[in-house]
Amino acid sequence: MFHIVLHQPEIPQNTGNIGRTCVAAGASLHLIEPLGFSLSEKQLKRAGMDYWGKLDVCRYINFADFCEKHPGARLWMATTKAKQVYTDVRFRPGDYIMFGKESAGIPEEILVEHEESCIRIPMLDQIRSLNLSNSVAIVLYEALRQNGFAGLREQGGLHRLHWKE
Repeated sequence: MFHIVLHQPEIPQNTGNIGRTCVAAGASLHLIEPLGFSLSEKQLKRAGMDYWGKLDVCRYINFADFCEKHPGARLWMATTKAKQVYTDVRFRPGDYIMFGKESAGIPEEILVEHEESCIRIPMLDQIRSLNLSNSVAIVLYEALRQNGFAGLREQGGLHRLHWKE
């Protein structure tokens, strides 16, 4: 299982989408406060659909609280400022992958303390960043791919018809 960490997310729809992705991928979601919304907001629930109740979610009052509760955690930090690309690292089950808030990313005070674990998604210079929900999906599914999609269903099935043998 992988762990997705959101540092001070601001937009409930993004967090709802990320929660749904976590459920689909068998990942847990960790939310570091302050949040830019209430967990009871209908936009959050609507974006997460009926999956929110199946989500393994934990909250922390700040980054120090998160670190205190997960000593020795293998933590990757997704940021546009990183030197290494997310496909250059080897993800292992149990890894934590952290993403920053939509308007500013992970604070640089945290990044400089974790330089070797900072990763980025390549993009054109004219683009400041990708949508948070999209970024989580890109990196999480690379981590799953590197680990053979362990625990996820092998093949999808049609609802009414059957694939040819």
